[in-house]
Amino acid sequence: MAHAAPIPGRPVNALLIYPEIPETFWSFKHALRLIRKKASSPPLGLLTVAAMLPSDWKLRLIDLNVSELSDDDLAWADLALLSGMTIQRDSAHRTAARCKAAGLTVIAGGPLFTTEHADFENVDHFVLNEAEVTLPLFLADLARGEAKPLYQSAELADLRLTPIPKWDLVNAGHYASRSIQFSRGCPNNCDFCSVTELFGRRWRTKGTDQMVAELDALYDLGWRGTVTFVDDNLIGNRRRLRTELLPALIEWRRGKWGMSFSTQVTIDLADDPELMRLMVRAGFDTVFVGIETLSDAGLAECGKTQNRNRDLLSDVKSIQRAGLQVQGGFIVGFDTDTASVFQRLTEFIQKSGIATAMVGILQAPIGTSLYGRLEREGRIRNQVSGDNVDGSTNIVPTMGLDSLQHGYRKVLQDIYSPPNYYHRLRAFLRVYRPPRSKPRLMGWHVSAFFRSLYYLGIVEKERSQYAGLLLWTLFRKPRALPMAVVLAISGYHFRKCSELLAT
Repeated sequence: MAHAAPIPGRPVNALLIYPEIPETFWSFKHALRLIRKKASSPPLGLLTVAAMLPSDWKLRLIDLNVSELSDDDLAWADLALLSGMTIQRDSAHRTAARCKAAGLTVIAGGPLFTTEHADFENVDHFVLNEAEVTLPLFLADLARGEAKPLYQSAELADLRLTPIPKWDLVNAGHYASRSIQFSRGCPNNCDFCSVTELFGRRWRTKGTDQMVAELDALYDLGWRGTVTFVDDNLIGNRRRLRTELLPALIEWRRGKWGMSFSTQVTIDLADDPELMRLMVRAGFDTVFVGIETLSDAGLAECGKTQNRNRDLLSDVKSIQRAGLQVQGGFIVGFDTDTASVFQRLTEFIQKSGIATAMVGILQAPIGTSLYGRLEREGRIRNQVSGDNVDGSTNIVPTMGLDSLQHGYRKVLQDIYSPPNYYHRLRAFLRVYRPPRSKPRLMGWHVSAFFRSLYYLGIVEKERSQYAGLLLWTLFRKPRALPMAVVLAISGYHFRKCSELLAT
């Protein structure tokens, strides 16, 4: 039977479990195999929660993307704390059932459980919304043996009180990157996006001293590589970014090497050359931008006003010329879309040089204004899959589902065919201005490069394109060679995913 409270006389043994992510666009599983890593990044949310737990608890992190949950783990533990996103739904159900059967008290929080907690019968306690607010309430009740089944709050957390994640719980060698968070919330209000439902429209941040401390913790542990700011919109307040965070990052990087940053922004970053210059100086080399659709009617439909009445192709090129790789998010299946949307989108992606182009069919997550509208219209079919690029949708599209899915698959097959993908890489590299500092390579970088020579240059179907890209970059843009190799490896993963979708 599950324990109702900490066991008197000995510390609590707690498993923090991160469910498995299936093969998706962002899982990078095929690319990870080439660089001999097991997952893209450790679970930031669980590591942050770990730092909020009582100091006398004994903790184990089980990331099911890099290791298995063993019977010994279950026998050791008193509690299991689960967190995850919608795409991890199936694994979360299996894991909660197994922990419950082993007699553990099962506690769950995070985006998946915030929207779907009613479906998880094997969870004893739900600690939902922002953990900085609800977790202390749960822990206080748990210590008294009075923990309730559900903890919710509409209060938004003060991120200045958020602790440094417990990075010591992870095996550093398993992951290709790290992630940190500066802000939550987004001032925009796109109707298909659940960010404002989960975190509000008010842009809240940590202090710059906190960010420096988090980066120091990673650097002192020996991390040298990509660090992703997982903020939903890092430029939600440009003044604070310009006067606080970026100067602090520029100062922090003095005398250090090996760490670069990526993040998510809106397309109007292109309007601010000075901000882009500061971001590059601060170490940013990649930004994800939600472009969504080239149709002004589609942008009006979804409330993405910041993208309207713009030359989107010119904006992308401006950001690239500033020294930032643009990763793009695109959506098909808006009510205003016609059959011409697929070819138009393919042509735009090819001209833009956006190597990492995430194209998905419109879905309506629970709680969004889009879900509310379509539910009133009787057009909700089922749950969202949580996978933006699996070719599914939970809505009844005006175009017709068969036509939409056929056109969608054609887009992915076209943009990730080796000739088209490598053509796009060169289009990007022609305008991209890499940083002048020479990258310092670690051992796994070198071994990954030689494995790429074997797999991409000899074994796989893109071998002639890969060899041509390396030679072209070596003679035309030698400082961009590391970026070219990384993008080629990523493209291999994207091609495998598109081929799987086609079957």
